[in-house]
Amino acid sequence: MTPDAVATIGREAMMTLLWVSAPTMLVALVVGLLVALLQALTSIQEVTLTFVPKIILVFAVMLVTLPFMSSQMQQLTESLYSRIAAIEPVVVPGAEE
Repeated sequence: MTPDAVATIGREAMMTLLWVSAPTMLVALVVGLLVALLQALTSIQEVTLTFVPKIILVFAVMLVTLPFMSSQMQQLTESLYSRIAAIEPVVVPGAEE
């Protein structure tokens, strides 16, 4: 396996990771900012107020985007399996089988 092939596999894995995690992370970021703004404006410092809406919305987004996430992961896995299958075995001269 060449260094270019390894770099390509790493790049594809990182891009898949970003595409799969981006919707969930963006929702958590936006909800966190909105709750922090609400707490700053109203001087309410309730600890559960930051976690409950974020958890509920993150789970909802994960349920909605689950088909997209699984298809992206499946494409990456199939790509890796096809690359593994294409690797030719190394034959060492003089080695016994």
